[in-house]
Amino acid sequence: MQRISWVFGYGSLMWNPGFDPVETVRARLEGYARSFCLLSIEHRGTPECPGLVLGLDEDAAAHCSGLALRVPETDHDDIIATLRERELVTQAYAEALVPVELEDGRQVQALAYVMRRDHWQYAGGLPAWEQAQMIAAAHGGRGPNADYLFNTARHLAQIGLADDVMDELSDTVRHLLTGIGDPAH
Repeated sequence: MQRISWVFGYGSLMWNPGFDPVETVRARLEGYARSFCLLSIEHRGTPECPGLVLGLDEDAAAHCSGLALRVPETDHDDIIATLRERELVTQAYAEALVPVELEDGRQVQALAYVMRRDHWQYAGGLPAWEQAQMIAAAHGGRGPNADYLFNTARHLAQIGLADDVMDELSDTVRHLLTGIGDPAH
């Protein structure tokens, strides 16, 4: 793999990359959708009560907007090693260099963690209500699954990339957590 200069963040890497990027730019990746498609048994759930976290789910008709984070040269190897330890904990993601377009028009190759559909933790295509129930119930080593959802939705809105589907899911999870349930059901 060539030397990694950029990392593409679409979930928690946007609001908690674990390093100080030299440059942060809104970016777009074609051919993938941001999706709650990964059963989390470590960070946001347990094997007994798995949570759901985001993955880049391959979809030729889709695109994902997020952040491109430029890795500083000074700590490059340590940063990449830390990202691999964090993101590849169960090998449910595959590490890939993908072409992203930065909002200023630059085209760069970025490291992305994409979902492996052949992995047992793949949970793509779950109905929104089922996703909400799982997210509301789960808690893992990095805290409540709901916090992951809320932080991601809030950060997307703050950087001008609000996601209506994620906002609706957040509303449903908030209703579940307050005991109201989903008003649509």
